[in-house]
Amino acid sequence: MKFLPLLLTTFRRHKLRTVLTILSIAVAFILFGYLAAIRKAFEMGVDVAGADRLVVRHRVSIIQLLPLNYEQQIERVANVKDATHATWFGGIYQDPKNFFAQVAVNPKEWIEMFPEYVLEPAEKEAWLKTRAGAVAGRLTADRFGWKVGDKIPLQATIWRKKDQTMNWEFDLVGIYEGAAKETDASQLFFRYDYLDENRFWGQGQVGWYHIRVADPAHADVAAGAIDNQFANSPAETKTETEGAFMKAFAEQVGNIGAIVTAILTAVFFTILLVAGNTMAQSVRERMSELGVMKAIGFSDAMVLGIILAESCLIAIVGGAIGLTLGRALVGMGDPTNGALPVFFFPPDDFIVGIALVVLLGIVSGLLPALQAMRLNTVEALRRE
Repeated sequence: MKFLPLLLTTFRRHKLRTVLTILSIAVAFILFGYLAAIRKAFEMGVDVAGADRLVVRHRVSIIQLLPLNYEQQIERVANVKDATHATWFGGIYQDPKNFFAQVAVNPKEWIEMFPEYVLEPAEKEAWLKTRAGAVAGRLTADRFGWKVGDKIPLQATIWRKKDQTMNWEFDLVGIYEGAAKETDASQLFFRYDYLDENRFWGQGQVGWYHIRVADPAHADVAAGAIDNQFANSPAETKTETEGAFMKAFAEQVGNIGAIVTAILTAVFFTILLVAGNTMAQSVRERMSELGVMKAIGFSDAMVLGIILAESCLIAIVGGAIGLTLGRALVGMGDPTNGALPVFFFPPDDFIVGIALVVLLGIVSGLLPALQAMRLNTVEALRRE
């Protein structure tokens, strides 16, 4: 504590410069919080993907279809306990900006395959009995003010109906909750049999398969057996982990992780230059003061430590403000009004942010601190 007055000299000497530096650091860490939340949104479901679940998709592209009769053949593969299919719908609700995923599934199999989608027993029963029934995630239901019993109209972009119209209507029979914070609660699931019997083309085809294996340790063997079974067929397959499939699906719009990393790298490099320049100017303005400190007994190591401590203090104040505000602002909700299915500041990234604060303080102050440590006492005292 006896060195605290010395550490505060930087704050008192040029208050405006110090405040602007702190604000720059704070803004950088607010941006860090938002980018971390956005990355998590695009990786929705990857962290909670089942370790015992795999996805079978078309070998060429995830948008190409597979035959419905593959399901029985997949279930006969050793180590495969169960399989179910899913098909992308891609409809528009009122406005193209109102994006959310819609997927046609087999309700009974889907409920068993994905326990993280939590439905009330009565809603499960209603879904099994209602031909045009659909269930929506809590996030989407709240976003549009839906309630059980509503009619949900969707304008198809892919699946034309047999009557040559693109207008589909579903009965909302349930609203599911996510068992975990990372669970995607923005999707709408409806019955595949309703889609298949009413669409103009594509009967007997599905988008992809989810499978559960008995022994996750040998999942790669099951994956290889499935792909070998359909090798040289008109619809060859690629079997991968559920997490890899979700990540590939999200990265159709680009490698979000790489984009976020590139932005953060640019931001922190700029902030590093700003903070480093602040400390360098502070040291240059205090040459005579540092010379006096050395003359009265401060060792080189103590001078080095004081300058680094000042740099870290600035970074910590700015970083603490930024991370706190970032968490609070992200906690206010998705700024896109529901387009991002999962939106929160991940705890792991918050810890990374703390580490970056300390790293920023050390790196930005290291060169000025070394300069102060190597300062010649006599030459420093001669400077005004």
